[in-house]
Amino acid sequence: MKVVLFCGGLGTRIREYPESIPKPMIPIGNQPILWHLMDYYSQYGHSDFILCTGYKANVIKDFFLNYRPQAYADCVVSAYGTKVELLGEPEQDWRIALIDTGIWRNIGERLLAVREHVRDEEIFLANYSDGLSDVDLDEMIRTFRSSGKLACFLAVRPHLSFHFADITPDGTMKGFRTADRSDLWINGGFFLFRPEIFDFIRSGEELVQEPFARLIEANALMAYKHEGFWRAMDTLKDRQVLEDLVEAGTMPWRLAGAHAGPSPVTLARS
Repeated sequence: MKVVLFCGGLGTRIREYPESIPKPMIPIGNQPILWHLMDYYSQYGHSDFILCTGYKANVIKDFFLNYRPQAYADCVVSAYGTKVELLGEPEQDWRIALIDTGIWRNIGERLLAVREHVRDEEIFLANYSDGLSDVDLDEMIRTFRSSGKLACFLAVRPHLSFHFADITPDGTMKGFRTADRSDLWINGGFFLFRPEIFDFIRSGEELVQEPFARLIEANALMAYKHEGFWRAMDTLKDRQVLEDLVEAGTMPWRLAGAHAGPSPVTLARS
């Protein structure tokens, strides 16, 4: 299945990272979060990617055009640096279509811009490109396929680090209470679509607003609930959580026994 990755918006800036670095290219360990996400999909056999670029598209393109696996993987160097042997080189390959979808387009418009690239797919995947999860993608796809729905999103629990204030109508404080997540679900940014999704999107619309409202009215949208690991990288704290997991070697988004090295890439000409 093809994987559409939305990585062209201005996004939420993270302190300590300059405007010259687009959010998907902010590193987690030695690799951008975008690479970690692509590696997650390729572990399930989905290695045909469509990157919807825009803001600082040149940074993303340069990363893949000048990709040097030996810069990140264990390797043996000989012949005065002219011969490099990668240790444990993975077998999978990535095919990457880099499509400039503009700077100011929203997610719905970016998806419309790559419509022709997924028109022959029974189902295709999509992602915001700013978060990671350990959701069983095979099971999510099986559930979606059997549902007959046209669209599916990953529903996750929000990370709430604040406390609610109990205040009476006259302003008297009764105390604080911890946030209750038991009945809260949010969009985790992992999507499954059938090509019919494009019949529900109009020009200029944001994906999860008007199009999703039409899907709900047509009983064509489903949510796949996931209680496991999920983390979006919206703040420096979020990035540090992911960084700590990489440093500890306990990355929930990696399948057991998965190769930890970089994947070779093939750039598709579009």
